[in-house]
Amino acid sequence: MKARITVTLKNGVLDPQGKAIEGALGALGFDGVNDVRQGKVIDIELAESDKASAEGKLNDMCEKLLANTVIENYHIDIL
Repeated sequence: MKARITVTLKNGVLDPQGKAIEGALGALGFDGVNDVRQGKVIDIELAESDKASAEGKLNDMCEKLLANTVIENYHIDIL
């Protein structure tokens, strides 16, 4: 079973990489770009056939390692 986890910073958390991207896009002539936020995407393949069990394991992975839940949100998609 394949899954994609998207991790993003929570609203209100400073995103210096997003600000750097925003500035670079402006410098390259891309006008009208505002409030860029960056995140990460993690693709995982599990040896699991039960969707509910896979989601439980993926949630545990996110809570324990893949996301810092103090400052980040995560979303799991089963592909």
